[in-house]
Amino acid sequence: MKQIKANDISRLYFRYQDEFEEKALSVLRSGHYVLGPEVTSFEKEFAAFAGSDFCVGLGSGLDALWLSFRILGIGRGDEVIVPSNTYIASVMGITINGAKPVFVEPDAYFTIDPDKIESKISERTKAILSVNLYGQSCHMQRLREICDTYHLLLIEDSAQSHGAKFDGKFTNTYTDISCFSFYPTKNLGGFGEGGAILTNNPDYDRAFRMYRNYGSEKRYYNQVVGTNSRLDELQAGLLRVKLAHLNETNEERQRLTDRYALEIQNPMILLPKVRPYASSVWHQYVIRCTKRDHLKAYLQEHGVDSIIHYPIPPHLSEAYGYLGFRRGDLPIAEDYADTVLSLPLYNGMTESEQAYVIQILNSYTG
Repeated sequence: MKQIKANDISRLYFRYQDEFEEKALSVLRSGHYVLGPEVTSFEKEFAAFAGSDFCVGLGSGLDALWLSFRILGIGRGDEVIVPSNTYIASVMGITINGAKPVFVEPDAYFTIDPDKIESKISERTKAILSVNLYGQSCHMQRLREICDTYHLLLIEDSAQSHGAKFDGKFTNTYTDISCFSFYPTKNLGGFGEGGAILTNNPDYDRAFRMYRNYGSEKRYYNQVVGTNSRLDELQAGLLRVKLAHLNETNEERQRLTDRYALEIQNPMILLPKVRPYASSVWHQYVIRCTKRDHLKAYLQEHGVDSIIHYPIPPHLSEAYGYLGFRRGDLPIAEDYADTVLSLPLYNGMTESEQAYVIQILNSYTG
């Protein structure tokens, strides 16, 4: 019996081993490990890749989120619209600053449903936080139009969508600030923690640079109460290696998911769809099954790992019990939490490994 991991991020390391090790040694020998030339170069290269004016490297994707709302002055007494179907970090970025998350149910593409947003806008609403869950773009044009109509800010959680597009343009083109994570499992993942923001606003760029470094622009002269959230030199250097290959690794993931879509033929399994005019970079390949837990156990019995992204929607988490939600309040997000399952998907996955996963899926009868 084969053993297939849900993810094997070491495959990319071995593929580009010489480049990674040369870069790591270069940084180690430089004696410059924080906010040096590698960070500066990565910021310029990632901004250029995405067609953005500014990129600021940070300590994590969550830091990118909460600092965005802090810099925008969104806090206690304010509301932010956020999808009910997301990883909890999206919501934490809002609540860390004291603002209230207002949940909107997802559409058939796992992302926020634009048709359900306007009824949730109040005089307290300051922003929409879109989340490109599993690597798929939201309907960015609709979100931008809603924000412009109601004078709201559009913040994007792109932790899972490095390189995703809507209508041929990178999703960050539509936003005020886009937030990224470089956690190792991401399409553009480092070898530890890391994050960044993209923006076209020079004032935001300046503020992020100040806040990430104890609130100072000049060393030991602190203008605001900031934090320590700096992308380090080693991570930046290694991310530069991965960024140079990001288009090809995203294309590889597309080929893998194309095969899943073509060859998984089981009426008990619902395959993911891609929104018209949008693209997905396939951070995850998420199927749905009404007998999800049974299917997961069946896969495991046959040596195939899978992961539930995510078993508990944020509104039902213990952390947000104070918001007062009960099961049944957001039924679409809850149904997704009960039925979604992420299949093995990673760069370097072999044809025979994927064929085995497909074989086991097609043999499942419930």
